[in-house]
Amino acid sequence: MIGVIDSGDDCAEWTFPAEPGAVRDARAVVRRQLREWGLDVLGDITVLLVSELVTNALRHATGPIGVRLVRPAGPSGALLVEVSDPLPDPPRERAADVDDESGRGLQLVACSSRAWGTRPGAAGKTVWFELAVPG
Repeated sequence: MIGVIDSGDDCAEWTFPAEPGAVRDARAVVRRQLREWGLDVLGDITVLLVSELVTNALRHATGPIGVRLVRPAGPSGALLVEVSDPLPDPPRERAADVDDESGRGLQLVACSSRAWGTRPGAAGKTVWFELAVPG
């Protein structure tokens, strides 16, 4: 892990080098943070989707990968998750064939989240998704 950014109680951020271990490390810190916030119920799906987006960043970009979590404001809120990388090109959903070994990550994000999207950054882009907090 390159660094941990102290963003207060409602936000947690990490930066990882563009190395294969980044996926494992991102999963671990995300799961730990959700546990600290009492959001264990979102752990499995959040970790799965973060894994997909960090893997995409590793596959297509070079440079540091950022992961950011924003805690829901209330019991009916949504967890916001962002993964950033230095490549400015937005990701493209594609239709994977039955035998393809990759190409389903963004479809998984789209189908599993309440909302998702991308936005350009000062240096690169951010892919984000929201997960509803079960009531």
